Amino acid sequence: MNVVAKTETGRALGDAFAAVRDRLPGKGKIADQRRQAFEAYERLGLPHRRIEDWKYTDLRALMREVLPLAAAPDATAVDRADAAAKSRAIDGVRRLVLVDGAFVPDLSDLGHLEKGLSIRPLREVLDAGDGALSAQAFASDTSNPMIALNGAMATDGVVIDIADGTVLSRPLQIVHVASGATPAAMFTRSLLRLGRDVSATLVESYLAAEGVKAYQAYDALVVAIGNNTRLDHVRLVEDAADAFNISSATVSLGAHAHFNTFGMTSGAHVSRYQLTVAFAGEGSRVETNGVNLINGTQHADTTLFMDHAVPNCASREVFRAVVDGRAHSVFQGRIVVRPDAQKTDAKMMTRALLLSDEAEADNKPELEIFADDVTCGHGATTGALDESLLFYMRARGLPDKEAQALLIQAFVGEAIETIASDALREVAIATARRWLEARA
Repeated sequence: MNVVAKTETGRALGDAFAAVRDRLPGKGKIADQRRQAFEAYERLGLPHRRIEDWKYTDLRALMREVLPLAAAPDATAVDRADAAAKSRAIDGVRRLVLVDGAFVPDLSDLGHLEKGLSIRPLREVLDAGDGALSAQAFASDTSNPMIALNGAMATDGVVIDIADGTVLSRPLQIVHVASGATPAAMFTRSLLRLGRDVSATLVESYLAAEGVKAYQAYDALVVAIGNNTRLDHVRLVEDAADAFNISSATVSLGAHAHFNTFGMTSGAHVSRYQLTVAFAGEGSRVETNGVNLINGTQHADTTLFMDHAVPNCASREVFRAVVDGRAHSVFQGRIVVRPDAQKTDAKMMTRALLLSDEAEADNKPELEIFADDVTCGHGATTGALDESLLFYMRARGLPDKEAQALLIQAFVGEAIETIASDALREVAIATARRWLEARA
């Protein structure tokens, strides 16, 4: 019999759930689902380095305290969040704003929804007792303790439905803003369901209002992509310097679907993003691309799992990390090709650029292949800036920091160029430039 050793942090999480469970949205079956999710978390315990998937991100060591659940945002918090969201505004998107874990309609663009598009707050869906929809929202991997904890504690989020044949003319943007006057924890969960023959773009942004430093953000996104549907996804993490961000996404693909996702992490003191993609229909394609831009003592973990269960599907993973100071970047990419997934084409490449002697990058690409007619491969490299290129640029009058910035931009450019939208590509480039300017 295995016994889970509880740390002080683990016990504090149990106390936190007991304290707030009666004020979480949803009663009856939904409350039962929350209880089951928390029991799953308790069976597993807080992740630590002896669990292979968490080898490099030991939450028992990194997570020193449990902050209280954030209160509903007041008028001051909403105003501060509005200013933060506007400072990172993206032209032409439909903005959906979550402040301190609560959906705020007054800051969100809910007018004149396109035909076939439905947007509802998760809290409203849960309070209405929509059992079928809530079951989908809470259906996720309870073998992962942090996903289970998120299911138990989620207070709000966004439920988005896109009907068959809908082509959205404007990207959807979910903006997570921490704006509270005191340190707090936020648990959010969103559901995106796309029917057949749909084309849509989703942007996720994580921000902090001015002066907000320490908080904990726990987010989950559950996505179902229908047959012959394309979803472009861009994720930008610019949390405050002392923030703690643990986020998850689970994506299922129908037949002949296309999922193109890009993520950039430049904020948060400790962050982990775990993405699981399940191929449920033949002829589908996934492109996952990411960049970590970190310095100081930041810790950023990106963990990807591609589950090829059906034939004739393809996946590509391109990841870049730029690590300065004493920061620690982690990339874990696992591709599983199951026995029935013949004709799978899957490739993965990760590269890390270390800008100081104390910077650390751990890259762990993995392949598990149980079929015999596949094309698969992976690679990983780690190194420093090319001194000969730096010398060449300095010899032509460029200052050292500017020369380094140009080389770093070229290094991360391969991943950024995979963003389909020109406007969103420029947003990602601007985010990278802000990090480089702060470094200079």
